Amino acid sequence: MSDLSAFAVTRKWPPRHPDRIQLYSLPTPNGVKVSILLEELGLPYEAHRVSFDTDDQRSPEFLALNPNGKIPAILDPHGPGDKPLALAESGAILVYLASKEGRFMPDGVAERYEMLQWLMFQMSAVGPMFGQVGYFHRFSGKEIDDKRPRDRYVAESRRLLAVLNQRLADREWLMGKEYSIVDVATFPWVRNLVGFYGAGDLVGFAGFKHVSRALQAFVARPAVQRGLETPARELPL
Repeated sequence: MSDLSAFAVTRKWPPRHPDRIQLYSLPTPNGVKVSILLEELGLPYEAHRVSFDTDDQRSPEFLALNPNGKIPAILDPHGPGDKPLALAESGAILVYLASKEGRFMPDGVAERYEMLQWLMFQMSAVGPMFGQVGYFHRFSGKEIDDKRPRDRYVAESRRLLAVLNQRLADREWLMGKEYSIVDVATFPWVRNLVGFYGAGDLVGFAGFKHVSRALQAFVARPAVQRGLETPARELPL
């Protein structure tokens, strides 16, 4: 059995199954990227809820795992060299897990760098911009009388949706015929924009038919449906 006692995070969230990947997360767009990929890969894992309501992400135990205080993060008891590996940042975790299992990433070197390009596009543009729309449209930012900040992020989100729509015009998925970690990274944010944030009409989502088609295919995947619930649900013993 793996010994994870050297990691402070296990004192706050004791693992029931220390031989499984330990996931520290919430069902947010960034959080579900990792739970979805774990479900797609069929890897055994144990999910721990990092509650923002009680500032779990600012606890010393979690900050010892991720000094940036953001979810998701993982602790893999069987990392490189069969040694435990702690890892944060959702994009880095997706690359690590997909590489570890040799799935959901292109085989070719050039294709892999193209995949990283689109993954960075999600991390640097889609997530931050869609998140700002959520802040100004659904959360406390909606109380600001000056709508110029909101409109700036709405306009940029429309532009990003147009980029995605063009990319998907002749492709089933963002990298082509094959589903990849780029889709796992991107579509939770699209789903949140039009669903939880309720900003579909604001950004004119109905006009992006290729993005809409791919989003529907994404959420129809059984592994995605399971991953979207984690760690809101209890995993079986």
